[in-house]
Amino acid sequence: MTAARYKLVIFDFDGTLSDSGEWLLSIIDELADRFRFRRVDPDEIEALRRRPTREVIEHLGIPRWKLPLIARHVQARFGRSAADIQLFGGVRTMLKAMSDAGVRMMLCSSNAEANVRAVLGREDAARFEAYFCGSGLFGKARKFRRAIRASGVAAPDILAIGDETRDIDAAREVGLVAGAVLWGYANPDTLLAMKPDVAFAAPQEIVAFLT
Repeated sequence: MTAARYKLVIFDFDGTLSDSGEWLLSIIDELADRFRFRRVDPDEIEALRRRPTREVIEHLGIPRWKLPLIARHVQARFGRSAADIQLFGGVRTMLKAMSDAGVRMMLCSSNAEANVRAVLGREDAARFEAYFCGSGLFGKARKFRRAIRASGVAAPDILAIGDETRDIDAAREVGLVAGAVLWGYANPDTLLAMKPDVAFAAPQEIVAFLT
């Protein structure tokens, strides 16, 4: 499939557009104490970045039933810190270039829509025609299905771009083309080992590929 065949791009937010990884690490011990899972030793962070999302959750001893509780708490904390969280360098330029070129864009995230819009700002938030946000950590496949229905575009003509192994898994589950950015949460080697359909090392590469 060539880039010209993509009729829609669906972006993830945290770790893909938003540089919120350090913020999450800054509250991880608080989360561990509040929700009673293992604290993360600074020396093990890089090793955890090399493991799939589900393995990280298992390693930390977080039961699945706690994930929605943790997600809601993190969303609330994120909302209070949104003014201090930035997009990755080059992302605003990328979004403008794609919008100017007429590329259709939607956004799917486990974060709250209000948080996403607050970090994007009004101008860049308006570049996305629809948002599918919130719910559980592993609810992205359901969001993708909603986006497909809303877009009227066939799944094979949609490129989904994320930064974690679960993003690739969810895209493949619903038949989307799986794209990966190599600057987010997961270790680049871990993502590349999953053989995404296309990978990007910098935001300008996405522009060059799609316009």
